[in-house]
Amino acid sequence: MNLYAKMKQLVRQTWTRLHQIKDAPHSVAGGTAIGIFWGFTPLTGFKTLFSMLTAWAVRCSRLAAVIAVTFHDILLPIWPVILRWEYQLGYWILSHPHQFPPKLSHSHLHIAELFRWKTLEILKPLMLGSCIIGLPVALISYWLVERLLERYETKHHRHLTPPP
Repeated sequence: MNLYAKMKQLVRQTWTRLHQIKDAPHSVAGGTAIGIFWGFTPLTGFKTLFSMLTAWAVRCSRLAAVIAVTFHDILLPIWPVILRWEYQLGYWILSHPHQFPPKLSHSHLHIAELFRWKTLEILKPLMLGSCIIGLPVALISYWLVERLLERYETKHHRHLTPPP
C-alpha cells in the first residue's frame, strides 16, 4: 500500500469517527478546530491534555478534540519543517529590527545542548509562530468540518434531538 493510499485511508477513518460522535455539528467542529490548533504547538506530550481542557472549557466535543490532535500528529510527517517555519516566523516578529534566525548548523547540534536552560529561549518564538500558523488552519478546519457534518446529517436524515 503506497503512502497516498494510507493517507486517504487515515482521512476516511478519522472522518468516520468524527461523524459518529453524537453531538451537534458546531460542537464537533469546535473540538476539531481546538485539536488542530493545539496540534500545531510544540508542546509534545501536553497537546492532548490541553485540547481536552480547552474543549471542556468552551463546551465543545472533547472526543473530537482528541481525534483531531491525534490525526494532526499522525498526518504530518513533515513536522520538523513546520516547527522550523513556526520558529522563523516567531523569531522574525519578535526581533527588532525584523530578521530571520541564523541558519542551523549540524555541527552545533548535540544531545547535551537540549538540556541547557538556554534552549528554552526558542520556546517563545516557537509558540508565537505556532499560534500564528495554527489559528487560521483551525478556523478553516472548523468551517470545513461543520459544513461537512451538516451536509452529512441532511443527507442521512440524522438529526440530533435535544435532551429533555
